[in-house]
Amino acid sequence: MTVYLHEGDIPSGIFAPGASIAVDTETMGLITPRDRLCVVQLSDGGADEHLVRFAADSDYAAPNLKALLADPERLKLYHFGRFDIAAVQHYLGVVAAPAYCTKIASRLVRTYTDRHGLKELVRELLGQDVSKQQQSSDWGSPQLSEAQKDYAASDVRFLHRMKEELDKRLIREGRMELAQKCFDFLPTRAALDLAGWPEIDIFAHA
Repeated sequence: MTVYLHEGDIPSGIFAPGASIAVDTETMGLITPRDRLCVVQLSDGGADEHLVRFAADSDYAAPNLKALLADPERLKLYHFGRFDIAAVQHYLGVVAAPAYCTKIASRLVRTYTDRHGLKELVRELLGQDVSKQQQSSDWGSPQLSEAQKDYAASDVRFLHRMKEELDKRLIREGRMELAQKCFDFLPTRAALDLAGWPEIDIFAHA
């Protein structure tokens, strides 16, 4: 298992054609227009993870990364895709879809708990532990520590296997079609966030 760090873009051809890609982002905070995109993490489910770091003065050109994320033939796997899709759209200018979100899938089938974080999902579904010690750290630093790189890579390392387990439960509970409709709506939900409706339920009566 190797974690590769790239500056500003990925090399071309590092992922097999058509393979689904796990995607995550690290930003300077949780308000997308204010808190810049610092790192994009990628995995095709193989032994390696790839991190793309963007410097403070980046123009976010990244043609190879943009082509990968915008490829309509590649499924993008997320955990809380609503945030990552919005960050990618705002800074890279592409819609990173079609999408699958393990947090949405978890909420639809793990109704016996209110714990839907990545750490809890990995522990229950895969029997492994994920450290979250670097979750709140300076992702805008010119130098990422080994701990930061390993943390960032772990956010995409398990998503392919988690999808397999969650799909089994979605099928078992008869909720796969409902889940797919939620996944299809994710880019629109992200667009609403960016347009100024982050916490307003536009479907609510009042």
